[in-house]
Amino acid sequence: MSVTVEKTEKNIVALEVTVEAEKFVAAVNQAAKNLAKKVNVPGFRKGKAPRRMVELHLGKEALYDEALDQLIGPAYADAVVESGIEPVDRPEVDLVQIEEGKDLIFKAKVMVKPEVELGEYKGLHIEQDAASVTEEQVMEELKNKQQQHARLITLETGTVENEDTVTIDFEGLKDGVPFVGGKAAGYELVIGSGTFIPGFEEGLIGAEVGQHVDVNVTFPAEYHSAELAGQEAVFKTDIKKIQRKELSVLDDEFAKDVSEFETLDELKTDLRNKLLMHSESLAKTNQLKTVVSKVVDNASVEIPEVMVTERIKVMMDDLSRNIAQQGMTLEQYFMYTNSTEEVMKERLRPQAVESVKTDLVLEAIAKAEGIGVTEDEVNEEIKKLGEQYKQDAQLLKQSLIARGELGFYKQSLISEKTVNFLVEQNA
Repeated sequence: MSVTVEKTEKNIVALEVTVEAEKFVAAVNQAAKNLAKKVNVPGFRKGKAPRRMVELHLGKEALYDEALDQLIGPAYADAVVESGIEPVDRPEVDLVQIEEGKDLIFKAKVMVKPEVELGEYKGLHIEQDAASVTEEQVMEELKNKQQQHARLITLETGTVENEDTVTIDFEGLKDGVPFVGGKAAGYELVIGSGTFIPGFEEGLIGAEVGQHVDVNVTFPAEYHSAELAGQEAVFKTDIKKIQRKELSVLDDEFAKDVSEFETLDELKTDLRNKLLMHSESLAKTNQLKTVVSKVVDNASVEIPEVMVTERIKVMMDDLSRNIAQQGMTLEQYFMYTNSTEEVMKERLRPQAVESVKTDLVLEAIAKAEGIGVTEDEVNEEIKKLGEQYKQDAQLLKQSLIARGELGFYKQSLISEKTVNFLVEQNA
């Protein structure tokens, strides 16, 4: 097999592939055998008709079509490897020469990864911000712990206040008629949580245990139910129970109850250290993002639309999986957010463009700087991954290979090394 490469236009390459005549003849003969098993040729049992009879029965074109189905795919794949191009879309294939006894020649026109014109990517002097923790932040963390370990006390007397947990029975009516989904009994609601439509929770403040309250509300114009959107309604509500948080005193006893420490000072020191570690991690992440963003902005590349479309598809798939983990479908999510699939795709487009450009720029820098990963480095990272998820490293690697994802994993490691290189060069 031989291949010639021609760049026909920007990001488009035409491969002319020549397959030896003997291989084409062998493919046509095999095609005849395959077709003989699928069709009934008069006078012969299935699979027993000779090529000449199959050709007479179906026509030579049928044999050629079958042979090409088996031959062009592998030949194109070999041509891609031999030519060193990086396709980003399916090829358009045109036959140039197809005749037994002669070489098979076809052209494959395909979109390839665009060339990146790198800008300045060294010596940008982007320093990491200093990590810091204030006493107010420590106290905020301490108060969060206080809230987390608060006890709910049921009130015998008193009225509903913000942040109380109330148990209620309610029924919603529009124009005096109950509507679907507007009724519940023994429902626990935290006042101020924003769980209900605007105005409902506020309408319960000041009510007493055992009191009946009519709460008048107006549904938001973008409410997911078209029948209720923008409509006025009344919720007939009975207050069954009021519970209020009782906070522990911030002292040594509190520290003993909520942590492994004996004193409040020790607990505060631990919180301060954790906040400092978080601040350092955040500063490092921000520096990394700033460096990469600046380097990407300095580069120029014309991104093919097919790469953007494919990245949006990946992002939509990720969104679908995340929504599914919350027990919803994409259709339900679009309904609740008053959106559509097309609107969401357009929202994701700028992020997809930036993501594709970042990948292309990092790949170009890795190539320019000779950044790669060895097999030992890949195995070591897979070992760490296995330890993290308590999986056997060898089985994990075999799984990556089986799913065709090992190459992507290697590329992610190269990208990570490239980013670390950029941080070192630009600090």
